[in-house]
Amino acid sequence: MSAIDQLFQQRRAAGRKAFLPFLTAGDPDLEFTQAVVRELAQRGCDICELGIPYSDPIADGPVIQASYTRALEHHVQLDDILRHIQAITPTLAMPLVTMVTYSIIYRQGLDDYVSRAKAAGIAGAIVPDLPVEEAAPLATICRREDFSLIQLVTPTTPTERALRIADSSTGFLYYVTVTGITGERAALPPAIVDDVAKLRESTHLPICVGFGISRPEQVRLLAPVADGLIVGSAIVRRIAAAADRPRAEVLQDVGSYVSELIAALRAAE
Repeated sequence: MSAIDQLFQQRRAAGRKAFLPFLTAGDPDLEFTQAVVRELAQRGCDICELGIPYSDPIADGPVIQASYTRALEHHVQLDDILRHIQAITPTLAMPLVTMVTYSIIYRQGLDDYVSRAKAAGIAGAIVPDLPVEEAAPLATICRREDFSLIQLVTPTTPTERALRIADSSTGFLYYVTVTGITGERAALPPAIVDDVAKLRESTHLPICVGFGISRPEQVRLLAPVADGLIVGSAIVRRIAAAADRPRAEVLQDVGSYVSELIAALRAAE
């Protein structure tokens, strides 16, 4: 089993739900990315999603788009990211996964990307632009290497297609709450709880819910039907303040915010 499989097996046995923060690698720089990852682990996060900067948005809202742009302007490259992550993963109990466009994986070579990511201590990859019809080659490599391939299902995905996506995924299934882009929202679609509950009846794969989640009440709403909750833009927005504020303050702000959401998640279990 991959580290992601093991984590969810443990969480389910304990009746616990997972909290998954997202941040952009290299925004504002890779040293601060290391510091934020350590802070998130210390605050009790379960899995950290690390966005690999890319020039073309893939369902990314303005906050994450801007963070990718800043990282690319600083010439952050995949080799640099993996080297900095490899320096801290031996000390982390929290698995890391990359959020990465398939074009980067394809350009690196499927086997090469997986082997290099594993060597850096990364446990899987979320590939948002990989169609299920083209997922088999990467899925085969990931299963062989115990490296989780995490794919996305949206509210408009037909049931039959959602099940095909689940069958080719490992680790967990990423359920997108909205038919739109990432970003903080005051309210989530009313049907989201029923939609996730219905999908859970059709797959044994853990389901983690993301897009739009930023408030404790949203965490409490989704905790009963999800195996994990993903928060990205609200964290990335706080990290962006490192350009103007002391980094120690920003780190504390991010940590306190995440602790608030984790407390809401634990209360709803």
